[in-house]
Amino acid sequence: MAGLLLVVSGPSGAGKSTVLRAVMQKRKDMFFSVSATTRPPRPGEVDGREYYFVTPDDFRRMQEDGELLEWAAYAGNLYGTPLSPVIERLGRGETVVLDIESIGAVEVKQKYFEAIMIFLAPSTEQETERRLRSRGTDAEEIIQRRLENSRREYRAIDRYQYIVVNDVLDKAIQTLDAIIIAEAARTGRNGALFAEYREMIK
Repeated sequence: MAGLLLVVSGPSGAGKSTVLRAVMQKRKDMFFSVSATTRPPRPGEVDGREYYFVTPDDFRRMQEDGELLEWAAYAGNLYGTPLSPVIERLGRGETVVLDIESIGAVEVKQKYFEAIMIFLAPSTEQETERRLRSRGTDAEEIIQRRLENSRREYRAIDRYQYIVVNDVLDKAIQTLDAIIIAEAARTGRNGALFAEYREMIK
């Protein structure tokens, strides 16, 4: 049986990385898809861990050769999901997680209808802004750009099947874990198994 493809989106500052990291620590069959990007690495980032850091020419070649499941431009840089690792892990029955923006998320859903769309965010846009400002690391121009991108993410919320509110971290972790359990148990995913059972009891 093919694995689950989880597409997780949400505004900057929503805590997606924290929630996903906690769920992945509980589950050993999850694979986090590392994106490719043309932006330079930040201090402490490692190629192949946070991102695959590539040149614009390399990124365009990946696009032309069909090596990307999805891609999008963000803050003057290009980001994309390498296709091969996703297909390989799904084929092994693993749960694959994509942490991507709404533009790329919609593209994935169009290509892979079984993708599970999850929007993770604080309960209000005001809380999103508070979190961005509380970091104390970004200039006002960057904050405003992130806020505009966050508003774009919120406008796409009706494209998602699930909303996970991350106001209380433990509750958000439990909710995401419950979604994975429920999706893995759906009859549509287990139809072949129950067809075998029906044949046995005829």
